[in-house]
Amino acid sequence: MILCIETSTAVCSVALVDNGNVIALKESLDGQNHAEKITIFIDELMKEAGVAYKDLDAVAVSMGPGSYTGLRIGVSTAKGFCYALDKPLIAVDTLAAMAHGFISSQLSAISHQPITNSQQTLSTVLCPMIDARRMEVYSAFFNEKLERISDTEALIIDENSFMEMKRNNHLYLFGDGADKLASLFENDDNVTVIEKFHCSAAYMSALAEEAYKNKDFVDVAYFEPFYLKNFVPGIPKVKGLC
Repeated sequence: MILCIETSTAVCSVALVDNGNVIALKESLDGQNHAEKITIFIDELMKEAGVAYKDLDAVAVSMGPGSYTGLRIGVSTAKGFCYALDKPLIAVDTLAAMAHGFISSQLSAISHQPITNSQQTLSTVLCPMIDARRMEVYSAFFNEKLERISDTEALIIDENSFMEMKRNNHLYLFGDGADKLASLFENDDNVTVIEKFHCSAAYMSALAEEAYKNKDFVDVAYFEPFYLKNFVPGIPKVKGLC
């Protein structure tokens, strides 16, 4: 039994996974009040599922990229449970989990027939996106087999983005970073924007189970989230100096 924690975006989500299957899920899309909700959600999840904390085999946490504050809350919570229960910690790549979730929950969005343009058959490429403010996103590319085919990057998106990738592929953009791009690509036949797709602890299930079976654990003491970009706090204005 694995407790999965997802707090990398505005979604606060926890799930219980047994042999790769989600047996309980609790989440909120209300915004980033994760610190107030996360431990309450976990306690309610365990009680509703009738699972004792001692029966957990591991704790899995979404490792990023994503919100600096959200990731810190999720990782700190996961570490706390690992220390208290003496359980191993699993780190799950957030974008990879999104790709798994998209395949499992949005199959109807992907044509089962090969997509063609006037010249060739196009391969399907999945592009999960996490909002990084303005027109910037955290993103990576995955093929239909859920194999990563690019590094994770922070990208500033405009109408000329993905020109090389679109040449031989049909791109599916999804996640809270993709929602703001719908109008940008509405006339692009090689790009489909799937709106209102959000992160969920449920999407971590397959990757968390695989890591557990392979004993692919991270060091509870030294593990840090994958922020991708350094956090730069705002500089407070001092009256008379601005």
